[in-house]
Amino acid sequence: MPVIGIVGLPGSGKSEAAAVAREMDIPVVTMGDVVRAETEDRGLDPATDHGAVAQAMREENGPAAIADRSLPIIESRLAEAGTVLVDGIRAGAEVEVFEEAFGEDLTVVEIYAPFDLREGRLSDRGRDTAAEDGGESLAERDERELGFGMDAAIDAADVRIENTGSLEAFRDRVRTLLEEESDP
Repeated sequence: MPVIGIVGLPGSGKSEAAAVAREMDIPVVTMGDVVRAETEDRGLDPATDHGAVAQAMREENGPAAIADRSLPIIESRLAEAGTVLVDGIRAGAEVEVFEEAFGEDLTVVEIYAPFDLREGRLSDRGRDTAAEDGGESLAERDERELGFGMDAAIDAADVRIENTGSLEAFRDRVRTLLEEESDP
């Protein structure tokens, strides 16, 4: 039963890849949802405190803390479906947790887009709090996420999809990959 893990810097297209999976009736487990829930449980605002809580979770419970909390959710979805997409791997330690759990059934996919393109996308989507409003700049977010070990997760990727062209071309590449991986 394939597990497809998505890794990429903010604004690269991870959420869009997850949207394609949902359209194909492939369950999606978003690791950021674990952090958002924890942020709310701590009485904090996910729009401004998400990164700090993710960092605190890793400091308190180790670098694989979020993967460890996501694993039962992934396993539950796998029991219901033949394929699951995991959105938002952020660290090599998280890849290791999933490799141990799923072995050869895990495919890690890097979604890549250059900084300027990602910066424009994040500005357009309006979901994130801007640096001037108390949020993080994209450079700060990239630095934080690379500090979690995202570079090791990217290095562990089995497949790289560049998201530098049209949205439809990207969605087509993701759809093709998901079809190939979910029907080996």
